[in-house]
Amino acid sequence: MDYKAVLFDLDGTLLNTLDDIADSMNSVLERNGFTPHPVERYKKFVGGGVGDLSWRVLPDGFASDELALKISTQMRDEYSRRWGIKTRLYPGIDSMLDALAKRYVPLSILSNKPDDFTQVICGHYLTRWHFEIILGATDRFPKKPDPAAALFIAREMGIAPGDILYLGDSDTDMKAAVAAGMFPVGVLWGFRDADELLASGARLLLQKPEELPGL
Repeated sequence: MDYKAVLFDLDGTLLNTLDDIADSMNSVLERNGFTPHPVERYKKFVGGGVGDLSWRVLPDGFASDELALKISTQMRDEYSRRWGIKTRLYPGIDSMLDALAKRYVPLSILSNKPDDFTQVICGHYLTRWHFEIILGATDRFPKKPDPAAALFIAREMGIAPGDILYLGDSDTDMKAAVAAGMFPVGVLWGFRDADELLASGARLLLQKPEELPGL
């Protein structure tokens, strides 16, 4: 394998954000009279952005456009106060990024997390490394698995999609990578399992971050 750049997902790939997301949404649910979910369930809830998350956490029969919008708005407000309480880099991410930086490998990030949160969180946890482009969910592009944002990043980096390795932890990431013509690599330290990643197009699975520079 000989790739010229790496495009990363953020949540579940570089950062373990699950506890802060779960704590924020559970606080919103309780405020609105709903039962909170165990943190582990959020591994399946997340991945599609705040709007999708707001639908997924509501009980069957209660979801509506109006309620989901209300939950989504409150979630953004709650998460703005909690995003940095428990979130951490996954073990080994720092050494992986150090190794890639020493080889001058161009790096970028694409997330379905709202862009304002993506920028703030990356600015807090990832300033030690240079990323060519950091892009969260905006009105400019459809969210992943649509490939438009990934292809935009490839153009901005000046690197053909086929020369980019895409690293992510979910079906959304693998489908986006396949649709963009990038090489999809699934991580097993994130929110989803091997079966989901392989079924969604992963060509390779990594057990730990330190395996990536060898590719």
